[in-house]
Formats: sequence, C-alpha cells, structure tokens
Amino acid sequence: MAPLWIALAVCSIICSRAAADVGVCYGLHGDNLPPPKEVVALYKHYGIQSMRLFDPNPSALEALKGSGIGVILGVPNTDIPNIASSQAAAQQWFDTNLAPYLNDVNFFKNVGGIKVGTAVPLSVLGTLLPPSAGQFSKEVDGVMRAILGVLSAQGSPLMINVYPYYGYVGDPANVLLDYAVFRANGTVVKDGPLGYSNLFDAMVDAFYSAMEKAGGSTVGVVVTESSWPSAGKGNVTTLEIAGTYNRNFLAHLNASGTPKRPHAKIDGYIFAMFSENLKPGTATEQNFGLFYPNYHVFNPII
Repeated sequence: MAPLWIALAVCSIICSRAAADVGVCYGLHGDNLPPPKEVVALYKHYGIQSMRLFDPNPSALEALKGSGIGVILGVPNTDIPNIASSQAAAQQWFDTNLAPYLNDVNFFKNVGGIKVGTAVPLSVLGTLLPPSAGQFSKEVDGVMRAILGVLSAQGSPLMINVYPYYGYVGDPANVLLDYAVFRANGTVVKDGPLGYSNLFDAMVDAFYSAMEKAGGSTVGVVVTESSWPSAGKGNVTTLEIAGTYNRNFLAHLNASGTPKRPHAKIDGYIFAMFSENLKPGTATEQNFGLFYPNYHVFNPII
C-alpha cells in the first residue's frame, strides 16, 4: 500500500478547484465496495465536489441527496434503444430514474435545464496523429456530426475518455513514458507551429481537430475519464507511476488548456474512486482506483 500522502496530494489539488471542475468517477463493479452512504461521506471528507455516476443506481442517488456533490449521470447502453424508441419511453425513463431526485441531487445543468451529452472513447478517431490531422473514423463520422449538432445547439460539451496509458503501452518503442505522464521537459512532438510536451494534450487536440472537421468547432470538451492503473502490467503499472500521472493530470487541468486551445479550460474526471474487482477485461482494468475497498475500510492505494 502506498503512503497516505500520495492520495492526499491528489485530493489537495481537487479541493483547491471550484465545484464541477474536477471530479472522480464512482464505479460499482465490485463485490467488496462500501455502502453508497459511506462513499458519499468519503467524497465529502476529501472535498471532492463532483462525481460521475455511470448509471442511475437508486442507492447511490439516495445517498447523494442533500450532499451538494455535483453529479454527471450516465445512461446505460442497454437503456438507450428503448429511450430512443419514443418520446413516451424517454419520459418514462426520466420519471423513473431522474425525477425522484431532481430537488435533492445536484445534477449538472445549463440555463435551459439538465445538460445532455455523450461520452466517447479515443477509438472514434480514425486518425489521431499528428493532432492537427485528427478526424473521426468513416464508420462514426455521420453519427458524430449529428451528435455535435445537438451539442452545439444546446451549448453542451462533448464528453471524451482520454487515456495516455493506452497510448504508451500500445507503442512503448515510440512513446516516452515521461511524455505520457506529464513529466517531459519541453516539447517532445511538433505539429506545425504547435509543440506538445505531453500525450494528453495531443489526444485532446486530435479530438478538437476532428470536431472542427465535423462541424463542431464551437463545441468544448469534458474529459470524463482519465487515469493510470497501479497494477496489472508489470513495471509500467506501479503505485508510483499511477500517482505521478494522476497528480500531474489534475495539476495540468488546473494550469492551462491545450496548445490548440490554450485558453479553453478543460473539466476532468479521474477514473475511479475504487479499484473494482469485478470489472471485466484485463487485470489493469481492476486497478484504476484511488482507494482500495476493504469492506468498510478505505485504504488509499495511490
């Protein structure tokens, strides 16, 4: 187990920012997770003011009542076909899953009401590098154009999941670890007049370029997931490297935008509050947590 100061260093950066700027995802794929009321208490104890909840879990939403924590609520993929089938189905989903909590849970809103968005992974980009060449793949280009049109009309951001970890482990011969964890000194990659000292900025700017090509030049982004696993793949997934990435990620959001949009502040969410022992996929997928759940005892691991 890593020393407590590592978790505190991460939380101190979160605490220093305004509400709804930086948050932590709350996943529930585990059979040893603490009760939601204790989880909400942990968020409040560390001053974490924003949460991304992946589905309308009733116990979690009940625990969030009156907490003041800002919430981005996801819609499970399995629910989307039914919601999209008719206005009546969408209204029924809203009445069941959102309406009971509207007065007591701080869902993120814009002037016209609750913000609606969609989170997309890096895989929607057919071209990623250099960042100026970023564009959506042919398979999703039409869908992304339609989504960006809706987001632009309602003033909502595109939610993107950005993991430099996967960029690094996918090409370790050409991607420097220091470049992936915000530790490089000076420019590592040049793209015309723009210089990149970290892979995160390059990935986000590839999204910006793709969005501009698809008619979404006025749409901003929110990074709904980013982190580095602390175990599961040998010496590239250590507690030290995970802590370095997470601290530097949060500090970077606090400091600036990207080379392409230097003045556009990016809100972000670290993934995730807990390591989830039932999360499907590789061993690394179960080791992204800021805290290790030991029944009702919280042990920070990074």
